[in-house]
Amino acid sequence: MARRRITHEDGLAAVDAWRQGRDDRRTLATAVRYLLEELSERVPGGAVEVRVPPFGVTQCIAGADHSRGTPPNVVEFSPATWLELATGRTSWDNAREAGLISASGTRADLSAQLPLQPS
Repeated sequence: MARRRITHEDGLAAVDAWRQGRDDRRTLATAVRYLLEELSERVPGGAVEVRVPPFGVTQCIAGADHSRGTPPNVVEFSPATWLELATGRTSWDNAREAGLISASGTRADLSAQLPLQPS
């Protein structure tokens, strides 16, 4: 398991600030990275790579790991979409239908893992 870089206290504070409408770069970066750490801690593995440029990337879900090149299962979101999904403000289906999710690979569906926090 990867070592946490963002404490729960700092991460929750950033998520709460974002929920209250604060969307400065530092708040967004901390909230995004904290929730990516939460995902990888709750669903460890290396079968799916989750990207939220420019703030972070993590791997999750047990299965075949990859070590070089583009992984076979990749999901990419904007920071706003990631935060909306991770906090339950929107559903996977709604975000997918709106074209807000870029996903490739047979395991690139995180609907069973999200949200990480109740809205």
